[in-house]
Amino acid sequence: MTAEEETLPVLAPPAEVSANLARLADTVARLRGEVDHAHAVADGRALIELAKGVLMERLHCTPADAARQLETLAEQAGMTPLEIAADVVGEAAEDRITEVTQEFLARADGEESVAVRLRTAESGVLAAGDTQRVAESILEHALRPLGATAVAVWLAGPDGSLTLAGSAGFSAEEAARWRYVPPGVATPARSALIERDTVWYPTLAAGELPSIGQHTLSGGGRVAVPTGTGGRIIGVVEMCWPDPLPAEPGRQHRQLDALAELCAHTLDTWDGVIAPVAADGSGDFLGELVDFVDGLHDPAVLLSPCLDGGRLSDFRIHHANVRFADPGGRPRSRIVGTRLLETYPLAAEESGLLDKVRRVYATGEPFRADSMAITTLVDQVPLTVLTDISVTRFAGNVLLILRIQDDAAKLAVLLQHAQRLGRIGGFEENVVTGAITWNTELFALYGLPPNAAPLSLHELAGHAHSDDAQSIGRFLRAVLHHRRPSSTAFRLQRSDGVARHIRVVAEPVVDGRGELVAVRGAYQDVSSQHWTEVALAATRDRLAETEQQSIERNRLALQLQHAIMPPAKGPIDMPGLRAAVRYRPAEKEHLVGGDWYDAVALPTGEVLLCVGDVAGHGIDAATGMVSLRNALRGLAATGAGPAQLLTWLNLVAYHLTDHVTATAVAAVYDPATRKLRWARAGHLPPIVRHTGGDATTLPLIRGSLLGAVRDVAYHEEEVQLDEGDILLIYTDGLIERRDRPVQESVARLVTLVQGHGGGLEHQLDTLLTYSTADTDDDTCVVGIEVTSAK
Repeated sequence: MTAEEETLPVLAPPAEVSANLARLADTVARLRGEVDHAHAVADGRALIELAKGVLMERLHCTPADAARQLETLAEQAGMTPLEIAADVVGEAAEDRITEVTQEFLARADGEESVAVRLRTAESGVLAAGDTQRVAESILEHALRPLGATAVAVWLAGPDGSLTLAGSAGFSAEEAARWRYVPPGVATPARSALIERDTVWYPTLAAGELPSIGQHTLSGGGRVAVPTGTGGRIIGVVEMCWPDPLPAEPGRQHRQLDALAELCAHTLDTWDGVIAPVAADGSGDFLGELVDFVDGLHDPAVLLSPCLDGGRLSDFRIHHANVRFADPGGRPRSRIVGTRLLETYPLAAEESGLLDKVRRVYATGEPFRADSMAITTLVDQVPLTVLTDISVTRFAGNVLLILRIQDDAAKLAVLLQHAQRLGRIGGFEENVVTGAITWNTELFALYGLPPNAAPLSLHELAGHAHSDDAQSIGRFLRAVLHHRRPSSTAFRLQRSDGVARHIRVVAEPVVDGRGELVAVRGAYQDVSSQHWTEVALAATRDRLAETEQQSIERNRLALQLQHAIMPPAKGPIDMPGLRAAVRYRPAEKEHLVGGDWYDAVALPTGEVLLCVGDVAGHGIDAATGMVSLRNALRGLAATGAGPAQLLTWLNLVAYHLTDHVTATAVAAVYDPATRKLRWARAGHLPPIVRHTGGDATTLPLIRGSLLGAVRDVAYHEEEVQLDEGDILLIYTDGLIERRDRPVQESVARLVTLVQGHGGGLEHQLDTLLTYSTADTDDDTCVVGIEVTSAK
């Protein structure tokens, strides 16, 4: 186990995973980089402190003097304090690979250190143009001083094969014989590839493990070090010694790792091999790979490596095709862009999925498994499904195919999601053994931790509101004693103080003799439904109250309207004319309007005729109509003409009413001269039917509606009538239609008047009978017929 893996938490089986452990697993990916950095800092600080201790012991100085001495040595050697500390500690421990190395260092001038040799080898590598020259440079500058006599640089293929990319110290025949190693052949280099770590062979006898130079270097030591970048293994560097090596690698482990890393950049492009796409997803190849994943018939995701400080820490879900079904039921938009360990913390650790993906990414060897259990968290609840897994590396990325195994597993997932979304908890209670089984959702309904003891049905009343004790008792008697299915609703009193409305349904389970052996059923949280029903009931009550108030207002408006304008029972005979009225109220009571009419004999001997229509409906329209009608009656007593009367009535509507607007026609008829003076305030023009049968509207004169503007000047016209002429004044309820303009409706009304003869009352009845209005508004028609003066 690596130091990185030692930092990971050990997860319990899915059934025992607590909420705290689930949250802890969720943060592993974010903490990994911080832990690695802390380890590196701690290791470096510990090494420097250890070197200071060595200098204190050797020089008999204080800690401050030892620190200054360490800095001075590092400055003189051109090294960092950490490098010089490593040399000081190494010299104190007298750690060497072989006796040959000790002799070489003893013969050296005393100035050359391991770090110097590594820098020399690095210079040779950077100057080299291919892997073969890199191998020669490493052997010449770094390995020969350590006693090594040969080195081989292997390129790892995606199928697990090995190709000799460069070698030094072997004959040309030996190198040609080992040019290619098929997958599955056990060699030291392949062992390092599988282990993903340095493999140390103190001695390697001929025939023990086949490898390059096995006969000429039989019995010597051998070290195989995997090399790569960002957690991806590109190849293996195999180093050979003619003599046995120590059983433990000691401090040279890191030195040999550093030598292997020098080969990584040349292996990336060896013999035309395309370098992998950068971890940040740059390059056109990644876009082509996304298109390839979308074209697969299998559910697949594309994983990109996450490198923190150059080290592989996790994988990011870069893309998921449309066929991919998340085991946790989440949409693709919620998982794309997240890290694998954050999205599937339990699956990555318990099933080893993350380690398998890492191994495939490092070695390039595909991994496949059937019936792998994947555990994910759904609302902090563990959910386990069986899946078929396929993991393959594609040019620096990983293709993960994850297929839920069968329909039964899919149905189980759907059932668990349905229970979670519907807040349904299932249970089964064995009345013989007393064993009780609850699912995880039921613990959540009761507000209990998953490891709490389930509650028996006999304890149900103790966790419910006291007012529900009787209904719970009837429920238990029906199930336990009468052995028939039953249900009830109660108010659950949880220990955390939360009250929930719960419905429980249960059925008895009996054996062959009819004896009760178990009870199974389900609880459902119906709190939302309950409060919705309460809100609906309150809304219905308010609507009923509002409706009753509306009915009362309409009834009052209708009574007021009838009190002011009782329907005329017959014609009204006045000097020089006969008047008749037809009034038809709206069919719907809530549309009671403000139509009004009046025919009044004035003190001057003239007759006032008027028709008006107040905007709106209901009690406000009715009271507005009363105000304007009575005001016009009072103003007419002054003897003023129709235009002046409307001018005054406009001021009344503007100042003395509550924002009332209305249309009106006012006319004054003089029986002695048979002249009619009239004015209009936004109202439809009257219609005259002459004795010969011709009908026409009076010329339209200007005049805005009442109450809209304070100062309005109304115009007045005079019409000469003859005996037998009929004048009709009406409201828009007689002709108004939604599907045609008003002018067209007025023209049709003129045609109707002209086509039907008869007396005044017959004419009015005809208009109401053949009216085609469809607005269901009040309708008022006033007609006068000129008669001879008596």
